[in-house]
Amino acid sequence: MSGLKKAFGLVKRGPRAPHPAFQPNPAQILETLPQAVAVLDEQDMFCAINYAAEEFFGASKAMLLHTNLGEILPPDHPVFLMLDRARRAGVSVAEHDMMLEGPRLTRRGCTVHAAPLLEQPGHVVLMLQDESAARALDQQISARNAARSITGMAAILAHEVKNPLSGIRGAAQLLEMSAPPDDRELAVLIRDEADRIRAMVERMETFGEKKLERQAVNIHRVLEHVRRLAGSGFAARVKFIEAYDPSLPHVLGNRDQLIQVLLNLIKNAAEAIAGTDRQDGEIHLSTGFQHGVRLSAATGRARANLPLFVAVRDNGPGIPEDIRRHLFEPFVSTKASGSGLGLALVAKIVADHGGLIDVDSHPGRTEFRIHLPVFEDLHESAT
Repeated sequence: MSGLKKAFGLVKRGPRAPHPAFQPNPAQILETLPQAVAVLDEQDMFCAINYAAEEFFGASKAMLLHTNLGEILPPDHPVFLMLDRARRAGVSVAEHDMMLEGPRLTRRGCTVHAAPLLEQPGHVVLMLQDESAARALDQQISARNAARSITGMAAILAHEVKNPLSGIRGAAQLLEMSAPPDDRELAVLIRDEADRIRAMVERMETFGEKKLERQAVNIHRVLEHVRRLAGSGFAARVKFIEAYDPSLPHVLGNRDQLIQVLLNLIKNAAEAIAGTDRQDGEIHLSTGFQHGVRLSAATGRARANLPLFVAVRDNGPGIPEDIRRHLFEPFVSTKASGSGLGLALVAKIVADHGGLIDVDSHPGRTEFRIHLPVFEDLHESAT
């Protein structure tokens, strides 16, 4: 802890013999750390922070140094229990997957460390790291792998299954015309099942590798269209709450496929709410900017900027933790009668757009968030 005290200027450094090759500056080293580091005094006032902490709290150092942590987080937040324990017991305390939510801050999936400055009574070093980006990237990798595997599966099924199905269906039709009444029902059953399997194969074919036609898309018009479809059909009894950022530019995407993605997510949300028999079911649709979200391109030579997000949130039962990490894989479903292809298709379409999808879920709240690239008119930018 003495190194941190010196870095923040809380104690005076004594003379040290200079290293012949390198003289590290602790304060400069601390500023380069990706983790947010702050020092709080006995009253939980910020008395020192690094640059990462400014980004974490979304405020400048000049503003934070005159702020109490109680102005950022509610007084009953568990982080204050961590600070109290660090002060009283003189030990380092850590918590993982913590939600930091208050009037001026919303961070989920955070790792928080609190450690006392023993030479400075009452002062605590608070280290914070937002793990949501790493979790989103992990889910994106899973989604991409699911897309690759199901693409190959679609090609095999289309080639190996559809042709025999046509023969089976034709034979069933012939039997239906010539069979006695008692057997005709069986022929109809064979025909219907052949049609059902063919429909499933055609759904799988949508995972095939096809060139995606993208252009400027007004995401709010897409959301309005999807909301009308859902509100007049499967989500007629669900209350919709919309919170859109009207300043958003167009996204670079395919309108029809984005409609398919959002319809799928809203349908899942409506079905999750219906499964609880609650009368206050709500689906929140929102858009906005989230700066700093970038995704490496497949070639590794560029990083796509994904500042625009679209979120679909419901107040259903949540997604079981044991399948949350595998949610975008094919044939994984929370519904007893589900095929497990809907979210795999969503993941593939988002990946084809060069975007990112992640999910945050706990009982009473599930949010799917899609990050998409912004449309840039190259002609206008060139002029």
